[in-house]
Amino acid sequence: MLSFQNLVSGAPKTEAQLKKEAKKREKLEKFQQKKEMEAKKSSQPPAEVQISLPDSYSPQYVEAAWYSWWEKQGFFKPENISEENPKGVFMMCIPPPNVTGSLHLGHALTNAIQDTLTRWHRMRGETTLWNPGCDHAGIATQVVVEKKLMRERGLSRHDLGRDSFIQEIWKWKNEKGDRIYHQLRKLGSSLDWDRACFTMDDKLSYAVQEAFIRLHEEGVIYRSKRLVNWSCTLNSAISDIEVDKKELTGRTLLPVPGYKEKVEFGVLVSFAYKVVDSDEEVVVATTRIETMLGDTAVAVHPADPRYQHLKGKMVLHPFSDSKMPIVFDDFVDMSFGTGKGLIFKAVALSAGHNCSLYAIRISNSPFFLTNIDSTATFCAQGMKRFEARKAVLQALKDRGQFKETKDNPMVVPVCSRSKDIVEPLLKPQWYVSCTDMGKQAADAVREGRLKIIPDHHLKTWFNWMDNIRDWCISRQLWWGHRIPAYFVTVDDPSDIDGHYWVSGRSEEEARAKAAKRFNVSTDKITLKQDEDVLDTWFSSGIFPFSIFGWPNEVRTKDLNVFYPGTLLETGHDILFFWVARMVMMGLKLTGKLPFKEVYLHAVVRDAHGRKMSKSLGNVIDPLDVISGISLEGLHAQLMESNLDPLEAEKAKQGQKSDYPSGIPECGTDALRFALCAYTSQGRDINLDVNRILGYRFFCNKLWNAVKFTMKTLGDNFVPSLSGEESVSDRWILSRLSAAVSLCDAAFKAYDFPTITTSIYNFWLYELCDVYLESVKPVFSKAEDDSVSQQQAGVCRQTLYTCLEVGLRLLSPLMPFVTEELYQRLPRRQPESDPPSICITSYPEREEVSVETGMTTIRSLRADYNLVKARADCKTTRYPTTKHCTPSYALLLF
Repeated sequence: MLSFQNLVSGAPKTEAQLKKEAKKREKLEKFQQKKEMEAKKSSQPPAEVQISLPDSYSPQYVEAAWYSWWEKQGFFKPENISEENPKGVFMMCIPPPNVTGSLHLGHALTNAIQDTLTRWHRMRGETTLWNPGCDHAGIATQVVVEKKLMRERGLSRHDLGRDSFIQEIWKWKNEKGDRIYHQLRKLGSSLDWDRACFTMDDKLSYAVQEAFIRLHEEGVIYRSKRLVNWSCTLNSAISDIEVDKKELTGRTLLPVPGYKEKVEFGVLVSFAYKVVDSDEEVVVATTRIETMLGDTAVAVHPADPRYQHLKGKMVLHPFSDSKMPIVFDDFVDMSFGTGKGLIFKAVALSAGHNCSLYAIRISNSPFFLTNIDSTATFCAQGMKRFEARKAVLQALKDRGQFKETKDNPMVVPVCSRSKDIVEPLLKPQWYVSCTDMGKQAADAVREGRLKIIPDHHLKTWFNWMDNIRDWCISRQLWWGHRIPAYFVTVDDPSDIDGHYWVSGRSEEEARAKAAKRFNVSTDKITLKQDEDVLDTWFSSGIFPFSIFGWPNEVRTKDLNVFYPGTLLETGHDILFFWVARMVMMGLKLTGKLPFKEVYLHAVVRDAHGRKMSKSLGNVIDPLDVISGISLEGLHAQLMESNLDPLEAEKAKQGQKSDYPSGIPECGTDALRFALCAYTSQGRDINLDVNRILGYRFFCNKLWNAVKFTMKTLGDNFVPSLSGEESVSDRWILSRLSAAVSLCDAAFKAYDFPTITTSIYNFWLYELCDVYLESVKPVFSKAEDDSVSQQQAGVCRQTLYTCLEVGLRLLSPLMPFVTEELYQRLPRRQPESDPPSICITSYPEREEVSVETGMTTIRSLRADYNLVKARADCKTTRYPTTKHCTPSYALLLF
């Protein structure tokens, strides 16, 4: 038998083999396109179901046309929303992926779980909506289009101007932005595509504007000058989630945009400040020696006995000869660096200003810069920050004030978009006051109105909500929702404050507000709209209700039916960045929680437990798992990723080690099933492609089981309930009933491993390995006499029931192969049964009656002293029971 190692090991493919592989893939793509077109034109299932099953399972064959048919038939739409459904409503919105995005296995996990849940609720008869959408991804999209403009036309966005540049982004979005939707379809995601929305659509943009204005008028949104994460390359503030924390163990050279040579990090530099009118000096330590150009004081710990005599003393700045005070604050860590002192930097601190403890503590950040502009240039010197580092270090050495450099473990903040080193800078920005909203969000969980699953995330939730800081929502970009706030200047303001910010739905509304505020006529008001746009998370925060038409005065039917939603499912890594903000914004703007439950899935890692990273070569496109890809194909993707040559080579070696002959074709169903099987309620998933391939073999087992059954049932088979089941029939029905019960309970508990294990065990170990083998002798002698014919007939009915119920049990997880096989089975009620398995009812235990005969089974178990452990039964033989083989009787229990 061909093993997995045979599939994934061996010599690299020749050029001829690669060409043959490419031609095969092209042929399969054309076949898929043909089937999709046929499915779109027809209201009937694809024509292939009219012919006999092919000899073996092929993912491309099975997955080619069903999705187009499902979508055309409207199976993914909620029905009869004008009438109340006694079975309830299930509504979930997709975490909107970035318009620039491409699916990775994290997306695949999210969508496998969400679609499985959606299909299960739909099969339970609930009014079901899974709403699709896409995020405008302010920074990512602007960067992509800027690079495209420079590459193709040699232009920057400033060359075009704001309006023309935004038009270029819309053009790009209309041409390339639907790729993510295509990938979601390939994963079988049963979304209602007619409701697909984009966060920059008019409907959602109006909701964003309204949310800002209402919160601003209430004072919840305000403007302030504070420290922000500043990306010097993007020239914008960025959110914490867009900052990668690069951990260094010591001296490390890192590439920085705009510098030809790598820059040194991970060292602690010590140098001395001379005490004024003394021969003494204070040695201070810093990881950012260049920032000493802006130092205005030196801080030492008040309990440090070495410096008590320096209270009230001054030190001399070596380059400006300015005198700086020595201040005492217990924020200084005496164990840091030399333990002799810490550089103190503050913007507002100078002679005549008070040094409050609050100001001191804010200012002691080792990355805090005071004299650097938004492009990372030192203002007075006109020198780039890391060029200044070398110059300052050399100048200190020349003056004899340099002491030492030593390794220092540290974390360097890196912008995930530009790969630039992030600078905390003081900038005027817009903020959302989160104290009250955070308390309401925390209380909702404490009081049980909002449930977070798994509950080990509660500690994180309460830690964030109980210690929440205000949220910076402005970004210095062009692409996004422009902030509807205007800077007001009043002509001839006399004795009133002539500077003010006002928000408005239009310039006219803002002008009227300002005139009323200052009690002047509108012609005395001059307005200038803020150039900044809102943080992408702001529009995502109102996504659950903006997609249904909020804030229309007349509430839409959709808003009444589908808001609040039922569930929010996403990764635990955005619990704060997205989930918490949706909860806060929903409560604040609608007075309702946006959903009742939050299910947080784990993070996907590679088979070795490493985080997915392009530099490691372990980022996997789910479409490559579905269709398969050669090692050379994986290498080619690395070359397109703009990795550093050394990192690219390292990544290639990682790919060669993990996928020596590439990734074999596994198919969508196997990938979905594997991802759900991995989803225990923990933090990480170490994904092994071998296991995914194993589930493709499982699909082949299903295929063969149905193929055998179809041959056994014959052309004239009519499903019915016989009531004459044998012990083995009742046993397999009992196992089916047990699987149904386990799945029902596990779905309600979001216990996906139990669901997959129950279904897998039933199909593989109980139905295929045991029951099918046990009934083959019955079918082989079915024509011997009337009793044998009757036994064979009962077995056929039992076998049909197991397959029909078993396929429905599996359908939410493996929609494609179950649809293909279900369409081959005869129907119990051909005239009224649903046309697709995806809208049949999900199995319930009551469907599989197994009570009759269970006494016989329990009696046999007692008579023969049988136990449940299979290992104890391998070598013992007992008399045949009914139509079971002797050895099989042991496995009935």
